[in-house]
Amino acid sequence: MIEIDINNYKMQSLSNLLEVPMSSITVRNIPEETHRALRVRAAKAGRSTEAEVRAILESAARPDDRVKLGSLLAEIGQQAGGIDLMIERDKTPTDPLSFE
Repeated sequence: MIEIDINNYKMQSLSNLLEVPMSSITVRNIPEETHRALRVRAAKAGRSTEAEVRAILESAARPDDRVKLGSLLAEIGQQAGGIDLMIERDKTPTDPLSFE
């Protein structure tokens, strides 16, 4: 966490406020030759073996060319010719909720 103390005010870095929980996995029984190849591949990429394994898993599980739901729905709408939908909003004020 990055903290900056300026005139007794502390600010946290934005990246810490937006942190996403991460999961962990353990992979057992990797052949020594495979582990060695991972270490070499990681070194060529300039990162740790763990970071290399994360990159491999990310690219395998979430390839760049995968179809994303929002894009698919937009394409379906375009193929259907789309529609213009005008919905009148009721602008009448409402009473606040009571939690009693």
